[in-house]
Amino acid sequence: MNRTIISILCLISPFAFAEEPAAPPVAAAPAAAVAVESSAPVASAKTPDVAKISQALGQLMGKNLESMGVKFDIAKVIEGLRDASQGRDPMMTEAECIEAITAVHKAHFDEMATDNLKKAEEFLSKNQTAAGVKDLEPGKLQYKIEKEGSGPVVDDKSAPLIRYTGKFLDGTAFESSREEDRIDLAEEELIPGFRKGLVGMKEGEKRTLYIHPEMGYGAKDYHLPPNSLLTFEIEVIKADSPIEKPLDSLSTTPHAKGNPEIAQPFENTKAVR
Repeated sequence: MNRTIISILCLISPFAFAEEPAAPPVAAAPAAAVAVESSAPVASAKTPDVAKISQALGQLMGKNLESMGVKFDIAKVIEGLRDASQGRDPMMTEAECIEAITAVHKAHFDEMATDNLKKAEEFLSKNQTAAGVKDLEPGKLQYKIEKEGSGPVVDDKSAPLIRYTGKFLDGTAFESSREEDRIDLAEEELIPGFRKGLVGMKEGEKRTLYIHPEMGYGAKDYHLPPNSLLTFEIEVIKADSPIEKPLDSLSTTPHAKGNPEIAQPFENTKAVR
């Protein structure tokens, strides 16, 4: 695979498994239009199954293209692949190809950001009247106590021991602690909604936070859907606990090494710090 194809795949891959397609799946082209001659050798124990690998690559590229929210002309995509593989003169330079793909990617990203922000604000507006829901930051941060606590209270200098699960508006989990996590509120950088929602919780309390994008990740491209409303289910095991080692989950950059695993389909995407 040449550098141009690798570059383009890198550009179009971020949303491949991060959301539902923004447009209906591309209709299959007639068999005659997409047929490609194959001279792949028969696979053996020592040779790879080239036909199978080729089909797998096509499926991956098709999924990536679909995720961009554009109804591509699949016959033209295949024509471009054939031309490149046979060394024919390209219609565009590598730089022009990448520029065009980047423009489509940005347009789709911006459209998602606008749509998700609208959904987040509509949800918070309706949710504020739901039973048990209270405002911590009007229109930006809400919480609901799922289980009352009776112990010490977490303050802004505490290092609480907690369990948590983060979800998107559709209920898809994007992160959860493997076990109890210690968070030093005096030292660690947390997204504003998580920090403010955690302070004030009692030991033993379980709480659900509803976080507006402005108090979460906003429209930053963290390989998370931009402007997503985040919900966190948090349980405080201990209101204050000595830090044994630095915690690298819950960062303001969701790609920090060592963060808890994220539920599929957001592979290799981390939150919350």
